[in-house]
Amino acid sequence: MEVKTSRGVAGFEMFPFLLIPVLIYNILAWGAAPPPPGVTEPTLVSIMHSEALALPMLSGASLALSWGDLLLLLAIACLLAEVIKATRTTAPAIINHMLSLGVFVLALVEFLLLPSFASSTFFLLTMIALLDAMAGMVVTIISARRDFDVGGVAGG
Repeated sequence: MEVKTSRGVAGFEMFPFLLIPVLIYNILAWGAAPPPPGVTEPTLVSIMHSEALALPMLSGASLALSWGDLLLLLAIACLLAEVIKATRTTAPAIINHMLSLGVFVLALVEFLLLPSFASSTFFLLTMIALLDAMAGMVVTIISARRDFDVGGVAGG
């Protein structure tokens, strides 16, 4: 029995979640003011390095997290969701892998060509996008092979 999926579920499967942190960075980068005269560091880079929150630890120390750290935490959560989605071998999942590769290419071009994107935060975001694209394809290929092998044994 074949289970039909609705358009909403297919759209959810196709949407590359890592686009969210990349878009957040883009919105901040394009909306940030230019650096003051004589300052070479883009304004966004200094914002990403500024402290967002401090968490007191049981040891008495304080863990300071920057805005860039929080954006990377969001990207890691999105990467987890993408890896879980990658176990499907449906057509929307394949489209998701192509879109994820597009997110990586976009991030790489921005990182290499635009000054506001030349930061450690965006570099790591770009590498997470690369891992998403690679892991998604590898997991899907392995899942498809497993499905094929099981189908071959059961059918033969």
